[in-house]
Amino acid sequence: MSNPNALGDLLSTLLDRHPFQKNNGKGGSVNELCMQLLAEKSEASGQHLATSILNRLRDQSQENRAEFFAFLNTQLDIDAALVAKLARQYEKFPTLENFSALSRASEPQRQELFRRLNQAPGATAELVQLRSTLLSEIKEEPDLGRTDHDLVHLLRSWFNRGFLVLRQITWDTPASILERIIAYEAVHEITNWEDLRRRLHPPDRRCYAFFHPSMPDDPLIFVEVALTKGIPNSIQGVLSENRAGIDAGAANTAVFYSISNCQSGLAGISFGNSLIKQVVRDLSRDMPNLKKFVTLSPIPGLTRWLESEGRTAILPEPQTLRQYAAHYLLDAKKPDGKPIDPVARFHLANGALIHQVHSLADLSEKGLLQSGGAMVNYLYDVSKLTSNVEAFDQKNEVAAAAAVKTLARYASKSSLA
Repeated sequence: MSNPNALGDLLSTLLDRHPFQKNNGKGGSVNELCMQLLAEKSEASGQHLATSILNRLRDQSQENRAEFFAFLNTQLDIDAALVAKLARQYEKFPTLENFSALSRASEPQRQELFRRLNQAPGATAELVQLRSTLLSEIKEEPDLGRTDHDLVHLLRSWFNRGFLVLRQITWDTPASILERIIAYEAVHEITNWEDLRRRLHPPDRRCYAFFHPSMPDDPLIFVEVALTKGIPNSIQGVLSENRAGIDAGAANTAVFYSISNCQSGLAGISFGNSLIKQVVRDLSRDMPNLKKFVTLSPIPGLTRWLESEGRTAILPEPQTLRQYAAHYLLDAKKPDGKPIDPVARFHLANGALIHQVHSLADLSEKGLLQSGGAMVNYLYDVSKLTSNVEAFDQKNEVAAAAAVKTLARYASKSSLA
């Protein structure tokens, strides 16, 4: 059997480049250096120019950074009049020459600049960080969305699933990566090294992450997995310091209880669906004893929605909370017909089914604040993923177990509906 990660592993070896020594370069401002880079014909000189530009960008003040983004957005934009002229010419004479001219004019120069900057060793990570900074600037200058559009276009190509490497994170993983796992955990805080050890070291625990060959020591996204007998109904049970572990071979269920995106500069570039499906495939292959693949997921918008529906912060009793949670997940919609809850949208779009709803499932301060402690299991049934995706995408149909639908109906008959 061929190794599905062979290409990624090869690229990881080939592209494990180390940055040049810091060299701020000479020859003018950052903007002037960028124009030099766009005109440069020599690959070696282009790499050194790109390195110099990235070093300067890293050290820029907020004021100079804003000036740089304005330069990208205006001076390196398309010439709309020229594009319109070439489009009319191509409409009349659809030759290859006219098509090529229109294609060149339709691409902003900043896209080519980003490509050339990416020649520098370590540049991909720098550009991801640059986009993180750009996203914060867009809040004040929404017109910068044009530049963000172009950068995202390239990042989606560079971070294509075919380039990503799936690696299991274990207690033996280098400490520098483990430190990042602790820092990036966004769902259930990892409080210390012993807490991390409990999530990685026991035989009934797993953690998997996607890496990119140009960022081999910095995960893009990771998922934590508990191997259990049956489906757990609370995160307290999963993360308890005193829980009784089991042999991995005795488990029949894989529980994805935390998924964390690590790079803010890659917001909007989804890896989670590929990660979960890849882990399901790998675990199914390696552990045929596993019969169910579920999440134990938060319901982050439930309390806010209840308050918007006229409910106070005083929580209902557990069974009523389960009914409200089911009603919220199945029936509370955005204007486009998709669920309001962002976690629900993610898993349903991946083909999962709302399997069970639990009260008293997350008694942490965060869990109580966002959902009154309620959590939900999304079931990944490999045989139904495709049909569920199509129904959700085309008809906004929410796949749910009969028991969850019954809970939602009880809530819809109450004064909440």
